[in-house]
Amino acid sequence: MSQLLKVQNFTVSRDGFGAGEHQSLERPFGHADPGKLIAWAGATASWPNRTEPGGSRGLDDYFTRDFAHNIGAEIMGRNKFGPQRGPWRDHDWRGWWGDRPPFHTPVFVLTHHERPSFTLSDTTFHFVGGDPATVLERAREAAQGADVRLGGGATTIREFLDADLVDTLHVAVSPVELGSGVRLWESPDELRDRFHLEVVPSPSGVTHHLFWRR
Repeated sequence: MSQLLKVQNFTVSRDGFGAGEHQSLERPFGHADPGKLIAWAGATASWPNRTEPGGSRGLDDYFTRDFAHNIGAEIMGRNKFGPQRGPWRDHDWRGWWGDRPPFHTPVFVLTHHERPSFTLSDTTFHFVGGDPATVLERAREAAQGADVRLGGGATTIREFLDADLVDTLHVAVSPVELGSGVRLWESPDELRDRFHLEVVPSPSGVTHHLFWRR
């Protein structure tokens, strides 16, 4: 069975931005409010950071619950890992997620400035250069037969789309508008030449866009 490269639960604003401008340590999403952008996932019963019982069931919860299913490795851009740019000045910085990252797999962080790998809990971060196909080959090897998740951000997803390496995408379009930032698309119709598309609205107000290869 082939190993798929999948985009899962990636959320963009109504005007197509996956994050805002001016990312910083305090604001991983830049000027975007993540509480509004990804509110659909945070409201579900299966949201991993939920501290109280309850939460919604239904379509949104299905996607949240399915996030880790058959995923053996993740690829992410450096800006998803952290706010530093250029050569690494602080090797003590180990990502936004604390001592227990939510990935539970090897993670390959794309960067022009490599640094030693490290492990937190059950997640090992590798810092790699190279073209998308080469990085995907490494991630597939680490995934040991399972699928690989392409975690974002938007620029990284576009790089792998441009290289024609993505097999399926699930993009949740939030009803908020950002006006500027890091854009995934002008319109989801941009991908129709290579992908089938099914659009499924949710009672939460987000619209789920499901793409699979033609």
